[in-house]
Amino acid sequence: MSPLADDLTAPAGPREGCPKRMVFGPCGGVRDDGRCEVAEHACVFLAPPLPRWTGPTLPAPAPRPGGLLDRARTRPVVLADLTVAPFDPASVRSVVGTLAPVSDGLLVGEHQGRPDLPPTLMAQEVLAAGGRPWTTLACRDRNRLVLEQELAGLAAVGVDGVLCVTGDGRRAGARPEVTSVFDLDGTRLTALATALGLSAAVAESPDAPPVPQRPARVAQKQRAGAQLCVLNHVGSAARLTEFLAAARAAGATLPFVAAVAVYTDERSARVLQRFPGLHLDDDQVERVLTAPDTVAAGIEAAVAEARALLAVPGVVGVNLSGLASAHGEETAAAVKAEVATRIREGVA
Repeated sequence: MSPLADDLTAPAGPREGCPKRMVFGPCGGVRDDGRCEVAEHACVFLAPPLPRWTGPTLPAPAPRPGGLLDRARTRPVVLADLTVAPFDPASVRSVVGTLAPVSDGLLVGEHQGRPDLPPTLMAQEVLAAGGRPWTTLACRDRNRLVLEQELAGLAAVGVDGVLCVTGDGRRAGARPEVTSVFDLDGTRLTALATALGLSAAVAESPDAPPVPQRPARVAQKQRAGAQLCVLNHVGSAARLTEFLAAARAAGATLPFVAAVAVYTDERSARVLQRFPGLHLDDDQVERVLTAPDTVAAGIEAAVAEARALLAVPGVVGVNLSGLASAHGEETAAAVKAEVATRIREGVA
């Protein structure tokens, strides 16, 4: 690892009281009442000032030819969450085979209660199956050395990009014997990824407290090297428009990918509604769940939301986010593929 990395990530120590040991907080999981995601106290980043990136801003690496960022220069793009059976290469091949032909990138997640293949190995499986992976790398389960190793591996295998996140805290009862690490946070990880020549994306939750600080936080992540911001769910296109205008006013110039909620049954809807830091249109959720055909209604709702979000200035694409279906990974992939196909037909 280049010694330059030490200069990129050590402007200050973690803020006292943050269980995730974040320097550049807050995380995206702050609850609506301001409570920390993993501790029973208020988030320690609620009050200004917002932590500022004081390290150098490195030149952005060129987008991979034919990749999501390259395609986003000329047309709206579709990034689809990749949900597969854990530790199952055959499931990866099957789901990628369904989603890759109709999407511009596949977002490989890092789930706190659902471990899977190591990121570099998963990326190799996705690439071999014909997908273009954007690999999520979280700081929760890896110390800095292992994060550096994974970044080097992801660069070597040729991922389209990496989504750098601090990581969700584990829910109660999820692997209680495993220690969370949090050597770095998502912003410092972004700088490391950029230093290695990877296209780095960051996440942001527009409606998680402290809401007034969220737009400027995107600008700070861009200063650390981010080339793309993948947003969490908001309740309406109007709310997204407001957030992006504020982010531009704060100095953020990077492109945004907006989250589209994909659900077709009770379980896939409620999982999203319960997740800290995101907001759905709850009336729309209930319309889908009470429809005679919830699958058809869920697909129609996702397509309509995607089209509304793509009309917001600054949005270059959508992320098909969520479980999609409670009836297995292949069924969920088919739902997302149908949504992606209709979106692309509508903007062609």
